[in-house]
Amino acid sequence: MVAPLGPELVIERVFHAPRTLVWEAWADPKRMVQWMGPREHPAVCLEGNFKVGGTWRGCLRGADQEELWHGGEYREIVEPGRLVFTFFWEGGDGKPENVMLIALTFTELGPKQTKMTMLQTQFRDAEQRDRHRGGWTSTFDRLEEFLHR
Repeated sequence: MVAPLGPELVIERVFHAPRTLVWEAWADPKRMVQWMGPREHPAVCLEGNFKVGGTWRGCLRGADQEELWHGGEYREIVEPGRLVFTFFWEGGDGKPENVMLIALTFTELGPKQTKMTMLQTQFRDAEQRDRHRGGWTSTFDRLEEFLHR
């Protein structure tokens, strides 16, 4: 018997930017650090080896200086249409807690419009999923602003 994967989170967002630009915002850690994280916990560092099997790691920091370390591994990279990676928060011991899976698809709607669909799975419970929904929504607002600069 296969255990259920827990609640899922699906977020669709249309960005007023070419698909290649949206893709590059995810593929380049130097760009990603400029928009990753919700407004109240923006990224202060992000590094990674953008290849299948490569890992990534970042830190979000709140106004109270609380640091939230997270990371994962790239599982699938199909430029510029699909990106799949694991996501986890690091525990106090630096080890992954609750490894989740994120799949992004980027669909060109026109020369300067891209629909991004994010599917995140393997949450512990609905409460964790709902916290991520708020964090990702704020993060994607910041991505929209980054794409306009």
